[in-house]
Amino acid sequence: MNRGLHHIGLATHDMESTLDFYENVLGFPAVVCETIEPETGGVIRHAFFDVGQGELIAFMEANDIEGVAAAFDTGINRGLGTGSGMYHFAFKVADPEELAKKRDELLEKGLKVRGIVDHGWCQSIYFRDPNFLQLEFCCLTVELSEEHSAGRQEEVWKRLSRN
Repeated sequence: MNRGLHHIGLATHDMESTLDFYENVLGFPAVVCETIEPETGGVIRHAFFDVGQGELIAFMEANDIEGVAAAFDTGINRGLGTGSGMYHFAFKVADPEELAKKRDELLEKGLKVRGIVDHGWCQSIYFRDPNFLQLEFCCLTVELSEEHSAGRQEEVWKRLSRN
């Protein structure tokens, strides 16, 4: 039985900015803040934020941890050299009205927000956190059905198969 996500783990170099953004801008309370001290030395600060329905997003800040570069790119996409949206995280909103409200709230808080983008089956807005991670608020606009996965039967989909 699928039960959803417990948490997604990400990295930060600035826990204070991350705490401020997720708590005060997005309204996700920090529910666990702990330190981990590996036997090899250093300290990791670890914070978990409640994003709703029992699901969490966590950030680790490595401080003098052996084998962890001090200046790796926490934005994931830049560090890997991929397009800005390849790795991103979408938070659920109920409907287009709530999505528009979220957009307005983020704009009022000084964030750059791209959207509202209509994907045909959902609508989204996009923005970045202090770690340069692309984030999204998204809502379904139709009930998903078999027609939404029918694209995998198209010739172009099959042609791109690596099997």
